[in-house]
Parts: sequence; structure tokens; C-alpha cells
Amino acid sequence: MGSTSEGGGVARKRGCGWTKEDFLPEESFQSWGTYVKALGNTTARLKDRLLTRSLDEVELHAVRDRSKNEMKKTLNWWDLLWFGIGAVMGSGIFVLTGEAANEYAGPAVVLSYFISGVSAILSVLCYTEFAVELPVAGGSFAYLRVELGDLVAYVAAGNILFEYVVAGAGVARSWTSYFATLCNHNPNDFRFYASSLAEDYNRLDPIAVAVSIVVCVLASLSMKGSSRFNSIASIVHMVIIAFMLVAGLTKADSANFKDFAPFGLRGILKASSMLFFAYVGFDGTTTLGEEIKKPARDIPIGLIGSMSLVMIVYCLLAATLVLMQPYAQIDVDAPYSVAFSAVGMDWAKYIVAFGALKGMTTVLLANIIGQARYFTHIGRTHMAPPFLATINKKTGTPVNATVFMTIANSVIAFFTSLDVLANLLSISTLFIFSLVALALLVRRYYQGRKPKIWGAPIVPWLPSASIAINVFILGSMDGSSFARFAVWTGILLVYYLFVGLHASYDAAKVAQKEVQVSQATSVEAGIAS
Repeated sequence: MGSTSEGGGVARKRGCGWTKEDFLPEESFQSWGTYVKALGNTTARLKDRLLTRSLDEVELHAVRDRSKNEMKKTLNWWDLLWFGIGAVMGSGIFVLTGEAANEYAGPAVVLSYFISGVSAILSVLCYTEFAVELPVAGGSFAYLRVELGDLVAYVAAGNILFEYVVAGAGVARSWTSYFATLCNHNPNDFRFYASSLAEDYNRLDPIAVAVSIVVCVLASLSMKGSSRFNSIASIVHMVIIAFMLVAGLTKADSANFKDFAPFGLRGILKASSMLFFAYVGFDGTTTLGEEIKKPARDIPIGLIGSMSLVMIVYCLLAATLVLMQPYAQIDVDAPYSVAFSAVGMDWAKYIVAFGALKGMTTVLLANIIGQARYFTHIGRTHMAPPFLATINKKTGTPVNATVFMTIANSVIAFFTSLDVLANLLSISTLFIFSLVALALLVRRYYQGRKPKIWGAPIVPWLPSASIAINVFILGSMDGSSFARFAVWTGILLVYYLFVGLHASYDAAKVAQKEVQVSQATSVEAGIAS
């Protein structure tokens, strides 16, 4: 690991443990006196951070260099395509379709999936332009730092990381549930009951923790190895889905399509707003920018191709379900398993459960990989402890950030019930999608930057449409979602004002001095020659 410079470098491990310098090496935290002085300058520093924008070159070189070691460029468009599919196509399709068809859209759930898919592709196109121009581990965090500033980037990244942790813990708990189905057991048969703990936190789930640890080890050892595993698992998942389509369509009844939209346009749009979350996860794929061999070619193919395939598969699966069973009879909790049982194929529920298990495994892997790379780049800016920015020299992966995020996921997954985790999911994803679309408008028009390599089409209409759709979906969210978002954002702001602001300010000033010294050295060298 690299040595720690005053505010600008990365953490160094000393002996067998960590010291304060590994977490707060900046000048503002060297003593209580310097910290009090820093707090006294909070207003001026906040103004500086609000008005200052990072640059593409800074994110691509100066900030990335703080990790000392580089991530290995081992991925191509094929890897990215399957990472996109693996990150998105989890258990959501097996759960959300039932409620959407039964209660909101009827057979028109196919249109709902198409509408939400198109809205997701709009976001993908906005992300793709940034990912090609700024292929760094920070993903949307780096994009927003360049166009909207540190504070907006920090709040957005903090919220999306919280969503990632909650979603990761929920997927890990669901993994246990589907594994229990395969074994003909109740999920709680594999959990320990702790009577001394509160309800919703007393079913301890060691399998969820074990799966998370296995995924962590895989993600830490090799990015190329993780990619191979993800590709194989995702291909197996697609084979299972192909079986479901073929087997299901042999029991299709076109009469189920007669009352195509029983709840009208309002029901279709309501279902589409709910089904949008079945497409969430692709943003983590953009954090792989530093590990892609040819970003200009591979990123557009991987991101746009994977989301297009996911949308087609979702629409086909939804159509198969409503052709197998009248929409009013579709089960809201296990739609496909119940539908296959209803047509005399009870054994197929095991294949459905196995497919969901495969999907959740790749989602877990993509989740932890995306989390770690987000945190790595945040650590590089010192808005998070800089020891998280360390890249392992041997593996070329952010081991510290990967282990840290796995611990967070595992602790929550071990104690917290699925009901609680589902309620914690908030509006963060839609919030950050809207900000990235806004950042693209700022980049193209306020900053006047035209894409050098690959650009989103029909700008400004495309990002504007993306923002409008996201706002529409936000309008369908309940008040508690906004309350949770506000509470967590408040916590993030407290940390930022007392720690993150001063750490990132010091790091930025050190980096600025280093640039000035480098420029002066270059001038002197030119004069000497």
C-alpha cells in the first residue's frame, strides 16, 4: 500500500492495525486546534466546494493516481454485456410481475414493462456518454463532481451507496429463502431464532452472510475471474428463462388477452412506475470504466446492449405469464411458480427457484463490485477515509473497499428481515438518475462541451425526457420514501459539514499545489533546454 501524503495520498497500513492517519490524514485533523480552526472556516470552505468543479483530466489522472496502483484492464464489451445483465436481472422479475399484473395492469403489464424499459434506456444513454468520456471507478459520483460539484456528488453517492447496501442485504436474505424452496424447507428453518432481539431482527441468517463472504472473496481476488463467473451464471440464467418461455407458452391461452387493459391507462402507468425498479442496477456497471480495455467501443455496446436484452426478456416473460393464467388469478408473491402449478407443471417451481437463485448470485456480485468502486473513488477525494482508495498491487482490485462494504451488507443481512429491508429502499436511484441527466444538459449547454468520442442522441430532448419520467415515477412513491431519503441525506450532510468537507478541501488544496509545482518544473525544464 502507498504512503500517506498530507491530504493527497492514500492510506498506509502500519504493523497489524490501522491508525488515525489511515482515516484522517489531512491537515485539518492533525490536532484539536487545527480542527477547531477548520470548523471556523466552514462557511468559506463550503462556498469553495460548492462553486468549484472538477475537470475530466483531474478525475482521469490526478484523482485516480491517489490509489497508487492501477486496476487491471481485463474487460471487454462481452464482459460488460453480461455484467449489465447480471446486475439487473435478479429476483425482481419473479416477484414484481405478479403484483403489477394482478392489481394494476392486467395483461397490459407487457406494455408497462416496455414503458419502464424505455425510461431505463434513456438513463442508460445519459450514463453512457459520461462513462465513455470519464471511464473511472467513481461512475456517477465522478460525473457529478465535474458538472455539479462536490456536495451534489457526495449526497448523490451517499444515497446510492445506502441503497446498494440495503438492496445487497435484501438479496442475500432472499438467497436463503429461494435456497430453502429448492430444499423443500421453510426459509426460517435455515435461520437461528434469537428471542432476546426485537421482532424483525431476531431471525439470524448465517447463509446470507456466508454467500456475501464468498462473493466478496471472488470480487477481491480477480476482476477477470469475477467476470467469467458472472458470464457463466448469467448464461445459465438465460437458459432457464428460455425454458420458462418455451414451457409456459405450451400452456398459453390467447383468451387471457381479451380484456387486455382492465385498469386503463392509469393502471398501465402505475405498473410501469413500479416495474422500473426491475431495471435498476446498471449504474454499477459504469464503475468498471478503469478496467475496460477499449471504453469508447466496449461501454456503449455493453451498457445499451445489456439493457435492450433485459427489456426484451422482461416483456416476453410477462407475456408468457398472462397467457398461462388469467390476470385475476396470478399470485402476487410467487407468480411464476403458482402459474406453472396451475397448469399441471408443479415441478417447474424448482427450476424457477433455481433461476432466481442464479440471478440473485450475479446481482450480489455486481452489487459488491459496484459498491467497492464507488467507495474507492470517494476515498480518493477524501470525502471518505482514504484507506478505502487503496488498490491491491497483486490483484488490481479495491480489496479494502470490497471488504468494508461486505461487512456492512453482512451485518444488516444477518439481523434484518426482508420486510424491513424492503421498506428501507428509497428514492435514491431515481434521484441520481435525474441528476446524471441534468449533468449531461449542463455539460452540453452550460459548459458547452461536445462529446469527443460517443454522445447521447437527440440532446436536450433525451435527458429532459429522462428527468420528466423519473419525476413522474417519483410522484407515485409514498411519503415515507421521501422521509427516509430526507433523514439519510440529513445524516450525510452532518458528516460532510464536520468531516468530509474539510478532508476534501485539504486534499484539493494539496492537489492544486502539486499541479502548480509540476507546471513550474515543466517551465523550468523548458527554459533549461
